[in-house]
Amino acid sequence: MALIAFNKPYGVLCQFSAEPNGPPRPTLADHIQMPGVYPAGRLDLDSEGLLLLTDDGRLQARIADPRFKAGKTYLVQVEGEPDEAALDALQRGVRLKDGMTLPAGARRIDPPDLWPRVPPVRFRKSVPDCWLELTLREGRNRQVRRMTAAVGHPTLRLVRWAIGDWTLDGLAPGQWRQIAP
Repeated sequence: MALIAFNKPYGVLCQFSAEPNGPPRPTLADHIQMPGVYPAGRLDLDSEGLLLLTDDGRLQARIADPRFKAGKTYLVQVEGEPDEAALDALQRGVRLKDGMTLPAGARRIDPPDLWPRVPPVRFRKSVPDCWLELTLREGRNRQVRRMTAAVGHPTLRLVRWAIGDWTLDGLAPGQWRQIAP
């Protein structure tokens, strides 16, 4: 059984084949040359960070299925500086168009020591930003971005740092390594 931790760069599709009618974009095949592995979950094109891949369908389901409660921790650069009310709302759960989210771990953090994003996040001198650490136990489409926007602080950069006990520690963008399941 193989389990791979991959640091997905910004702009890479979370699949091994290109979109048939879409613009040419890098895919997992440009980074991972191990046959038979598939992503356990997804990261959007404009998100970065930890993606787990495996050749074991049961492990893939256990990692991706919210019923197994593997928390996913994200480092999120947001526009503005959320106050305690915004953080409290994230912690309690936020109403989105598809219903209430589950409570999340949410706290302000110092800017993390991350690699530069390519392309860089647009800097605006007149608009402050800050970093949050969010831990979710569900996986709705673009959930982190929708939650931060719902409390008035749109996401500028999104890096998934951990899934359960597996972390991105020591992996540069585009790098991968085999890990213990």
